[in-house]
Amino acid sequence: MNWYLDVLKNYAGFSGRARRKEYWMFVLFNFIVALVLVAIGAAIDTQIPYFVYLAAVLVPTLAVVFRRLHDTGRSGWWFLIAFVPLVGGIILLVFMCLEGVRGPNEYGADPKLAPQGV
Repeated sequence: MNWYLDVLKNYAGFSGRARRKEYWMFVLFNFIVALVLVAIGAAIDTQIPYFVYLAAVLVPTLAVVFRRLHDTGRSGWWFLIAFVPLVGGIILLVFMCLEGVRGPNEYGADPKLAPQGV
């Protein structure tokens, strides 16, 4: 849960680096919350809560994607490859799964070497 909250607290932080664990834990919690909101929306016959949530987490999601790309040594602009039909999303998924660059890079210090909250 802390990984999810840390991303939300750093909602507009497009600089720096994000570990794989930070990114994937955020994706997992985001998915769980979205499922719950879809179920609630189905029960009350409207998906408004789900769409409000999507709008609320749009900027934090983009920020953590950019930071994750920075960790792999790529510019955040590589996010735009997701808009290439058929292969763009797959390429971005591979980038998100790759291990980050060891040691500092042009985007900051290695987040694996920094102390993490438990």
